[in-house]
Amino acid sequence: MSRRLLAFLGLAGFAVSLAVTLASGSAEPGPTAPAAPAFAGGDIGAVSHAPPLRPQADLLPESPYTGAGAWVDQYDADVLDDPYPALLEMKQQGVRTVYLETGSWKLPRRLDFRDELAVRLAIDQAHGLGMKVVGWYLPGLDDIRLDMRRTRAALGLRTDRGGAFDAFAIDIESQRVRPIARRNTALMRYSRAVRRLTGARYGLGAIVPDERSSTVSPGLWPGLPYGALASVYDAFLPMAYSSYRGRGPAFAYSYTRSNVQFLRAATRRPVHLIGGLEPLTGSEAEAVVRGALDAGAVGVSFYDFAGATDASWRALKRF
Repeated sequence: MSRRLLAFLGLAGFAVSLAVTLASGSAEPGPTAPAAPAFAGGDIGAVSHAPPLRPQADLLPESPYTGAGAWVDQYDADVLDDPYPALLEMKQQGVRTVYLETGSWKLPRRLDFRDELAVRLAIDQAHGLGMKVVGWYLPGLDDIRLDMRRTRAALGLRTDRGGAFDAFAIDIESQRVRPIARRNTALMRYSRAVRRLTGARYGLGAIVPDERSSTVSPGLWPGLPYGALASVYDAFLPMAYSSYRGRGPAFAYSYTRSNVQFLRAATRRPVHLIGGLEPLTGSEAEAVVRGALDAGAVGVSFYDFAGATDASWRALKRF
């Protein structure tokens, strides 16, 4: 069976399911499609050295980065092959925003998306269920022209129903460029180009390593330029996976709270905390959410949907 026919059948099934949900009075109306970003044309080299545009000072309450979220990466084939059941479960669990990966530097050079059809389906289906969708991409930073081509494709994507991403986030963790000083330069060149591409008021997020990985050497990215990044990005989303650092609710709480406080102080920007990564106990998951709330995070999620547990869903409902 062709992918086109599968897509048609998927959308048809989605329409029937949504009609049933609406008839029961439990669905929310889909949001209006966001305004298209003001794309800047021309060669990437022409904009890479321009001063960054300062994004809006604070997130509005309806920003996609606020509230409870759920993550789908490019390797979640069970979700991408048929997004609607997973999206419906997210909705029922109180998820407000779906974070959907479009691809990464690991893709074959000819591709801009891992699965563009799945992305289109997921955007329309999530919007139909009243959820927002934030796209995200992992750049290698060693080929900024290629990273920008893929970023431009994701930001410019429009579904047959006129759907688009409500916001876009950049996954900052590739170590392909060395040394650190050169990597920081490449990161800022790319980030400023993305901001010029979208315009000043489009909601850009920075997915960043945890506090230790970005401040202690050796680490994933010691010396990450938070101040410079704060001039480009509207929100910061730390990959604060407590299970990588220690166990128990007391540790999960203090680790989470410290990460949020650190980022708020370093960037003066809103923080959406990403918890995980190995399965957490019920008390650990609750501690992550409490730590994020107490430190002033605007949103919380656990990475990723494929590894979600009853404990993480229960904890997430606090948001």
